[in-house]
Amino acid sequence: MKTIRDFNVQHKRVLVRCDFNVPLSAEGSAGARRPACAGREILDDFRLRQTLPTLLYLMENKAKIILMSHLGRPEGKPKEAFRMDPIQARLMEFLNVSIAKAPDCIGPEIEKWTRAMMPGEILLLENLRFHKEEEDNDESFAKELAKLGDIYINDAFSASHRAHASIVGIPKFIPACAGFLLEKELKAMSAILDNPTRPLVTLIGGAKAETKLKLINKLSEVADFVLISGLLDKAVVSEGMRMKYPQKIVAPIDEARDGKDIGPRTVDIFKDKIAKAKTIFWNGPFGKIEDEEFVFGTKEIAEAIIDSRAYSVVGGGETIEFINQFGLSEKFGFLSTGGGAMLECREHSFPLTQYYKSLRNLSR
Repeated sequence: MKTIRDFNVQHKRVLVRCDFNVPLSAEGSAGARRPACAGREILDDFRLRQTLPTLLYLMENKAKIILMSHLGRPEGKPKEAFRMDPIQARLMEFLNVSIAKAPDCIGPEIEKWTRAMMPGEILLLENLRFHKEEEDNDESFAKELAKLGDIYINDAFSASHRAHASIVGIPKFIPACAGFLLEKELKAMSAILDNPTRPLVTLIGGAKAETKLKLINKLSEVADFVLISGLLDKAVVSEGMRMKYPQKIVAPIDEARDGKDIGPRTVDIFKDKIAKAKTIFWNGPFGKIEDEEFVFGTKEIAEAIIDSRAYSVVGGGETIEFINQFGLSEKFGFLSTGGGAMLECREHSFPLTQYYKSLRNLSR
């Protein structure tokens, strides 16, 4: 697998696909710690911080850095609420350098701009999803994006399960490789998928039954135990889903607060399984954690994983935000930026190289 280390980036235009799709406040409700940009404030900058090693490496090696990402769901047309201004401001704060922002993400003027850049300079492109061609994986759009770089770096694991132009299209036209974040994500997933230290306990919470139910059977093929949330358990029952390894599935046996949290007996059972684990994979909360009064069960699970001293991989936006909220991020083995990508990688039981090939051979 080729990575950023395999290329000489000095004085080259390096087109970096990041995932800067971070949660934003409603317009006019920005926090007091930082000034709002375009009326909105970043609520959680975890994904931005995770891509800093790649950006710092490119700066130190005198690359011309062109950053691109999507933000929100603008439905294929420019919308003020989804402009990249808050991202630009936060990156300048982190990197302590000036970062220019382009008015669009393609076009002859922007291509000319990239060719005039000085080594070490950073240009942030406008939201990719202002063009419907991005999500349509339009080849002409991908080709226009490719004109902006000499080398393509994918550092957006959390978006890499999507067949969009900036993910799978650009590598058809220019040399491509993985950034440090993507490399780290894939290695963490490989450690879980390929040869985990057992017992392997997986925890799948949340309420997105349509995307997670099929995982239960897949996970049970690999894991020793699969602990699932009450909402998922109810969906399994209501949809009559057939379990391949029902003996491995551990579902809640009691509820709290009208089903908005797991009950104390369930917490004890889950903690017992977690305590015996050597490897843990966790995605999704086990209660309505957006309300403070319903965080008990999920917090008990988080603390049990920490106490277990097992190697733990955790992902999913809600789960990561919850962990960060309680200042627990440093106590887990690996926090993934990807929710959907993490689950899809897990669902298909992809080893590292096979998953990487699924991203249209970026490693060529």
